[in-house]
This record gives sequence, structure tokens and C-alpha cells, in this order.
Amino acid sequence: MGPVNWIAVVLGAMVAAGVAWPWYRLLGRTMPHALRLLALFVPASLIGHNFARVGAEVLAVKPWLYWMMSGGFALSIIIPAQIVSDGRHGVTWRETMVDAGYWLVSFLAMGTVFWGLK
Repeated sequence: MGPVNWIAVVLGAMVAAGVAWPWYRLLGRTMPHALRLLALFVPASLIGHNFARVGAEVLAVKPWLYWMMSGGFALSIIIPAQIVSDGRHGVTWRETMVDAGYWLVSFLAMGTVFWGLK
């Protein structure tokens, strides 16, 4: 396992939080409170750990793994959990899809940060 790129972790979390402002503004929705966006450090650190486990050599040969792994995390864990949770709390399908889209775009943005700082 290689070292975790902590600069990419912090910057990735910041970029994912930054995506929220135009995403929710563009779709006419209320943006999550800024302190809640600090929670993005946790998945960014997990993604950074995953990239460290894969290793720089493999990522250099297969750069698509940056987006496959970060986007896959959103598609296979975050979004399904949100759909289940929102369904329990009576959130409209439209609101759920707005948030799901944010998760996918922000996690792909995190993957882009890791790729850019390789």
C-alpha cells in the first residue's frame, strides 16, 4: 500500500463541498449548511485510502480507476442509502434525484482531484 495523498483528500473534500453551491443554486434548491459539508472529509479520506491501496503504478496504467472507484462509491453506497432513507422520511422523488445527482457529480469531482494530484 502506498501513502495516502492527504493534500488530495482535503482538496477533494473542499471541491466536493464547492460543487454543492452551483449544483443546488442551478436547480433552485436550498444548499446544505456549510458545517454539514465538512462531513465530506470522511468519504474523501476513504477514497484516498482506496487509491493508496491500489497503488500509483496501477493508477498510472489505468487512470479511469479514479472515476470508476469514486463514482462507484457514490453509485453503489451513497445514493442507494439515500434513496432508502429519503423514502422512509417522505422526501419527494425529485428532491432525492437532485441530491443523488449531487453525490455522483461531487464524487466524480473528488476522483478528478486525486487524478490531478497524482
